[in-house]
Amino acid sequence: MSRTILLAFAVILGANVSASAETVKVGVAAMAVQPFYVPDASGKFSGWEIDVMSAICEDQKLDCQVVPLAWDGLIPALTSGQIDMIMSSMSITDARKQIIDFSDKYYTTPGTIVGPKNVQEGVAPNDLKGKVIGIVVANIHQKYAQKHFTDSEIKTYKSTDEVRQDLVAGRIDATLDDRFGLEDWVSSDAGSCCEIKGNVKYDPAIYGPGIGAGIRKDDAGLKNKINTGIKDIRANGKYDEITRRYFKTSIYGD
Repeated sequence: MSRTILLAFAVILGANVSASAETVKVGVAAMAVQPFYVPDASGKFSGWEIDVMSAICEDQKLDCQVVPLAWDGLIPALTSGQIDMIMSSMSITDARKQIIDFSDKYYTTPGTIVGPKNVQEGVAPNDLKGKVIGIVVANIHQKYAQKHFTDSEIKTYKSTDEVRQDLVAGRIDATLDDRFGLEDWVSSDAGSCCEIKGNVKYDPAIYGPGIGAGIRKDDAGLKNKINTGIKDIRANGKYDEITRRYFKTSIYGD
């Protein structure tokens, strides 16, 4: 067999192997959450969570395709089959587990209050009594605020950008969100008005054990692959390599 024929055969075989990779549509909230997932002008996403997703999918030979959706539409899209998985900083909670399944956690983040630098403000419910707290709708922090900050006004938004714009403009007094995303924001020019006031008291019934990939209850095969991928990239150093590009310390948690 000639060299030309052998090369042609190799190309065809490689194409067939690539074509046989399992396609997984991954739902991501259609908004910027620095440094986890951020769309550019063309709509292409990048960030820590996107890099981790890509590493897991590469490890498991999955063809993962990002599908941007409204945050509160992610779970309905998963259960209806529009997407196959959610990787959008979604906390593993008992309430959500009644509807969907989750992979093992791939990071942990505390809930954190951010407010204006020129305002002395604590993070306990009494500290924010009568104040307006801005939160992304259907976010796990909304449930926390509704349970614990009963004497505050909870104002919901479709995206973190909208929350932060109103905080900068003084239309709300504080926001409650994931600490690592907030740390990135307050260190930027856009968030220079504000500072981290502290972490709220951990409520395991609401925050659960950490952040996981959302998967349909009947998709045990994909769940096993994602769990294996998470273990593999943590064991081979890829997870830490990605994390060092975005954070000064580990965000995996205990």
